[in-house]
Amino acid sequence: MAENEKMIDGKAFADALRSRIGDAVNILKSVHEITPGLAVILVGEDPASQVYIRNKARQTIACGMESFEYRLPAETSQADLLTLIAKLNSDNAVHGILVQLPLPDQIEEQAVIDAVDPKKDVDGFHVVNTGRLATGAPAMVPCTPLGCLMLLQDRLGDLSGLEAVIVGRSNIVGKPMAALLTDANCTVTLAHSRTRDLPQVCRRADILVAAVGRPKMIRGDWIKPGAAVIDVGINRVPAAEEGKTRIIGDVAFGEAAKVAGAITPVPGGVGPMTIAVLLRNTVIAACRQARIEELVI
Repeated sequence: MAENEKMIDGKAFADALRSRIGDAVNILKSVHEITPGLAVILVGEDPASQVYIRNKARQTIACGMESFEYRLPAETSQADLLTLIAKLNSDNAVHGILVQLPLPDQIEEQAVIDAVDPKKDVDGFHVVNTGRLATGAPAMVPCTPLGCLMLLQDRLGDLSGLEAVIVGRSNIVGKPMAALLTDANCTVTLAHSRTRDLPQVCRRADILVAAVGRPKMIRGDWIKPGAAVIDVGINRVPAAEEGKTRIIGDVAFGEAAKVAGAITPVPGGVGPMTIAVLLRNTVIAACRQARIEELVI
């Protein structure tokens, strides 16, 4: 198989997903008189977060949804942030709330996550949603792992019986990814820094998900021939041009692409899916809060 045929194009999939989201929003507006609303809170002026917030707002509006944006100074107190979240929790025009991470040192991240109404937790980080996901109940699912699952099912179809290895056990990607793949009837191994003989564990995988945050950690000879490789890594490294940086993944792409049957590039693979799934989650949240049948997206 040619290398370009192995590529999993996350950007194209995200574009198609946003089109379906737009159709669903039109139905909610015309049939139910509901306009899904997403509130995004940014504390501080981190440049990467600012770009991300702008993209979220632009895509939210493009899908016909309401975008509520709150930019707070870096010295904002935890009490003031929690007061804003409480206000948004009670606002019927807001169906989804996202607090951009990381937060300044004076704010406890977990307290903020816990403060968001689980029904509006479109990031899927609240303990109620993580617990429901772990037990197979309906939940708000973290955006990046759900995007990964969508890409895998689009490329491979039914995942039943496949052996999946996830490298990285974070609450944001690794653990929810393991729950999703288990629910899809895969045999799942959640590997991490203490895993013995990690390369050999990876070689068992029909599906290999790299979410460890270390540039090019996963080498080509760690990959089972024909495996599907999902690279969640976003690592900024120096570029050839002085003073510039470039983004690479957790997988040594050139080596891996020679062996894998399917692989996501970085950038252009998993990254574009995150915002698209966030918008999807907001539509689902709007349906659940209105107690109407969830639209299939």
